[in-house]
Amino acid sequence: MEDKTTSTPQNLQVLYEDNHLIIVNKRPGDIVQGDKTGDVPLSEVVKEYIKIKYDKPGNVYLGVVHRLDRPTSGIVLFSKTSKALPRLNKLFKEKEAKKTYWAIVKNAPPKQQDRLVHYMKRNPKQNKSYSHIKEVPDSKKAILEYRLLKNLNNYFLLEIDLHTGRHHQIRSQLSFIGCPIKGDLKYGFDRSNKDGSIHLHARKLVFEHPVKKERLEIVAPPPQDPLWDACRS
Repeated sequence: MEDKTTSTPQNLQVLYEDNHLIIVNKRPGDIVQGDKTGDVPLSEVVKEYIKIKYDKPGNVYLGVVHRLDRPTSGIVLFSKTSKALPRLNKLFKEKEAKKTYWAIVKNAPPKQQDRLVHYMKRNPKQNKSYSHIKEVPDSKKAILEYRLLKNLNNYFLLEIDLHTGRHHQIRSQLSFIGCPIKGDLKYGFDRSNKDGSIHLHARKLVFEHPVKKERLEIVAPPPQDPLWDACRS
C-alpha cells in the first residue's frame, strides 16, 4: 500500500515550476532536509523528480530556501539555479515573502482576530520553544496575526499571517493562548494524529519572482482528511 504521508518523485505535488524555481506541496511525513533519522528528505525527492522529468544525467542542483516542521504540510519553495538562490534567501530574510498558514485548533480563540506578540526562547534539548509575554534572556520577538475562519463543531479553523519566522512559532504562540493545534502533543494537544501529522498547513505564499520580477501567489490545498475537507467547503 502506498504511504500517502510522504512524497515520492511519482506522487510529488508540484504547485509551480519554471527554469528558476520549483514549489511543492509538502506532505506531513516529509522532512525538508536530511536529519538524524536518515529518512530521504524532500529536497532529494525533488531532485529525483527533476532528473526523471528532464532526463538529466549527473547531479541536479537544488537550493533549499526555507523549511517546514516535519508534521506540518504545505508550501515549500526550492531554487533550481545558483543565481536564484541568494535572491530568494534575501526575500525571506527581509520578510518580503508573505506567508499565510491554516491551523485547526482545539479551542475557540479569545478573540475573532488578534495580533500576538511574544518573546520566544528555544530549548534545544527538548526541541521546543516557549512563549513569554515579556522579554527573557536569549529570547526573540515573535509576531503573528490570526483570524477565525470557520467553526468545525469541536474544532476551529484559524488563518495565520506570519510576521517573524521563529522555531515552532505558530505552534507555541497558539498553545500559549489556549489553542493547541490538533495532533500537536508537544504543545498541549491531548492526543496525536494517527499519521503523526499536526493540523498546521502552509496555505499561501506571495513573493516577487527573483528573476522575472513578477508577483507570484501560490496556494496549496490541505491534505485530504475529513477535517481538512470540511475547511475546503
